[in-house]
Amino acid sequence: MRKLSCILSLIPFFAACSQVTPPAPYGPTPNKVQLEWQELEFYAFVHFTTNTFTDMEWGLGNSDPSVFNPTEFDVDQWMDVFKSAGMKAVVLTAKHHDGFCLWPSGYTEYSVKNSVWKDGKGDVVGAVSEAAQKHGLKFGVYLSPWDRHDDRYGTSEYVDYYRNQIRELLTDYGPIFEFWKDGANGGTGYYGGTESQERRVDARTYYDWENTHILLRDLQADVFIFGGCTDGRWCGNEQGHVGETNWCRLNKDKYHLGVPYNMDGLYCGEDDGTHWVPAEVDVSIRPGWFWHENENSKVKSPERLLDIYYTSVGRGANLILNIPPNDKGLISDEDVRSLEGFAELLKKEFGHCVNDGIKKAEATQVRGGSRTYSAKQVLDEDHETYWTTEDSTTSASLIFTFKNPTVVNRAMLREYLPLGQRIASFNIEAQTDSGEWIEIAAATTIGHKRLLRFDDVTTKVIRINILDSKACPVLSDVKFYESTNPLKRNESH
Repeated sequence: MRKLSCILSLIPFFAACSQVTPPAPYGPTPNKVQLEWQELEFYAFVHFTTNTFTDMEWGLGNSDPSVFNPTEFDVDQWMDVFKSAGMKAVVLTAKHHDGFCLWPSGYTEYSVKNSVWKDGKGDVVGAVSEAAQKHGLKFGVYLSPWDRHDDRYGTSEYVDYYRNQIRELLTDYGPIFEFWKDGANGGTGYYGGTESQERRVDARTYYDWENTHILLRDLQADVFIFGGCTDGRWCGNEQGHVGETNWCRLNKDKYHLGVPYNMDGLYCGEDDGTHWVPAEVDVSIRPGWFWHENENSKVKSPERLLDIYYTSVGRGANLILNIPPNDKGLISDEDVRSLEGFAELLKKEFGHCVNDGIKKAEATQVRGGSRTYSAKQVLDEDHETYWTTEDSTTSASLIFTFKNPTVVNRAMLREYLPLGQRIASFNIEAQTDSGEWIEIAAATTIGHKRLLRFDDVTTKVIRINILDSKACPVLSDVKFYESTNPLKRNESH
């Protein structure tokens, strides 16, 4: 009876804990499509068209389809390379600005069906879609709004043509996780003629994007639309970095294709933004977007790719890394070697998580005193659980005590984004044997993920201090690592 009495006495306590309400969302929040897209983090961009065979970056639209002939075309090789590098998806340039279509479109003759490759019976889009599915990667398409080949460009007929091609791509090739529309619109091209012409459009109105987006959603409700700050935003450069401060919020109504962008807003987001618009960092492994033989010696090194990873994924953005096939239809050896080296560096960076050595996790404040929101929630490997505080609290600390002195030199933090992005600045401290606290890292925003590199520290206690938050902080994950990579001091961004 005494034991039963003790159990009954605890019921009000547990009931109180279970009745503690979660924080209300702060500001704009991501939808289901945006949340799922953010989880992909790192994926491949594939630029491939007649330019690959003519040694051009932006084809003028006058190349003969017969030049497209990848004699050793092997998309399984591509997927092996991408997957080994840790990528989770691939986006293919189904049609770049030159207008050449990598699938046998029923709405133009300027496509692979009039190339010598596979006697005109080939379909690059279909092959990549099937290979991605086989290898467990998601598939996306890039369809340039600009077309330097088609005579309809600049007329209302072209908009119908563009939408018809959207219907083909989003109907015939399985699930499309991302639809990429470029911001390049109008200029010189051949447009069905024999001499270069100049055609300009008002990108704000010409494509009628509102209805084009409706079409995309009708065809595939879960497609992430990139371009013009629709579901995500360009990071403002093609060098591989987003702002050290990176808000997922943006005053979206100011950003449209054809309108000069606030580059600071693209780079850092806007802390007072009205819409959820996360950043995607697009960068090529080579100087150009298409393969050029004379760039084989200029492939980014594994170390450079790691720096890019930290200044993109490590700042809460997604990274889409371009890896262009060569004129044989293969990923070149130079690119493969660099990606293999990068994958090895990633293993060294994050292969040894030391969280198992943590014996106690505490917080200076826990919402309602509830175990539902305790410090332990950031260690449980469940992104849906989180630590948080009372609504009135915008600064607080988490303290982690290890069983034994532990070497730590990397850290990862995640916010619980369904409740909005909140944290504006934080630091990490280690306790010395004498009890003194020393700062080992500091940063501003966290968002989907924040990765930090710092010098080796051997300690039994680490403290994360949330210094400033727009609303009560909400952290879902914290991990500490011991990396065997040497720490470099020459990061430029």
